This record gives sequence, structure tokens and C-alpha cells, in this order.
Amino acid sequence: MLSKIINSLEEAIIAILLASMTLLVFIEVTLRFGFNTGMMWAQEATLHLSCWMVMFGASYGIKIGSHIGVDALVRILSPTTRRRITGVAVVACLLYCALFMYGSWVYLEKVFSIGIELEDMPIPKWVAHSIMLIGMMLMAWRLLELLWEVITGKADGFKMIDEAKESMRLAEETKILMAAQAAKEGDSA
Repeated sequence: MLSKIINSLEEAIIAILLASMTLLVFIEVTLRFGFNTGMMWAQEATLHLSCWMVMFGASYGIKIGSHIGVDALVRILSPTTRRRITGVAVVACLLYCALFMYGSWVYLEKVFSIGIELEDMPIPKWVAHSIMLIGMMLMAWRLLELLWEVITGKADGFKMIDEAKESMRLAEETKILMAAQAAKEGDSA
């Protein structure tokens, strides 16, 4: 239940961030090159929207298996060995997340206590930079889900898209669609 809520929320936030960033850049470019003016805060806002999208996207990438991985060696191992290696890798990733979360907490606490705002917008810097902590917490959540799947035997490795297999599937679908299109055009002629 909690996973479904996080999934939906994460996907919605990524979509909103992408749409906001695209719209903001479009408006800024139009103002700058069409009307020789602009918004002072647009560049900083775009940068922060991009950072937020990357951090949410990194967590989402773990969920759907879109991160690049070199798994040629791991694939030749037995499923049990593969699960053990994956478990060790996930624990190492969790340790990295924990270190990053601790560092983020220390940084955000100091920025909060100083009371610094962003350069071009009246937003507290700790609010804008809190994505470091939020993003790592989301990644840790995804890694804990994966670790649970490995422990319970539902998974034996990181989810990774087999790009060669996916390319072959898409090529086959394209051939089928093109054949159907050709048949359709032949019938109408």
C-alpha cells in the first residue's frame, strides 16, 4: 500500500517537475530572444527543478530498472550466488545512501541555522536543497524493497532492462506494423 502511494506520488512529481521546467525554459527563451527581456530568477529555478527531477528520477530508475549496469559476469552465476552478490551490492548502496543522508542532514541543518536564501528567489536555501535528503531517502526505500525481494526469493538481482532483447522486440514490432501498413495500402489500391 505504502509502495503504491510512493510510486504514484513519485511519478506525479516527476511529471510536474518536467512540465514546469519545460514551460519555464520555453517562457524564458521566448522572453529573451523574442522580447529582449527575461526573468532574473528563471535560470536558478530551472537548475533547482532539474536537480529535484534528477533525484526523484534516480529513485524511480531503481524501481523500473533503467540504470545502466554491467551484468555479464553476474548473469553467468547461479541464482543463489547472484542473490548473495546482489544482497551485498544493495547493502553497500544502502550504506552509501546512509552516508549521503547524514551529510545532507548536517548541511541542511547548517544552512537552516544561518538562514540563507537562494540568490535570485526569496526561498530558504535549505528548502531548495532538501532534495538531497529526500532523494536519498527515496533511493534507500527502493533499495530496501529490492533487498526484501532478494531475501524472499522474488528477485535474484537488480532490475535491469536487457537493451539487446528490448531492441529486438521493438524491431520485430516495427516489422509487423510495417507489414500491416503495406497490406492495408495494398487493399486500398
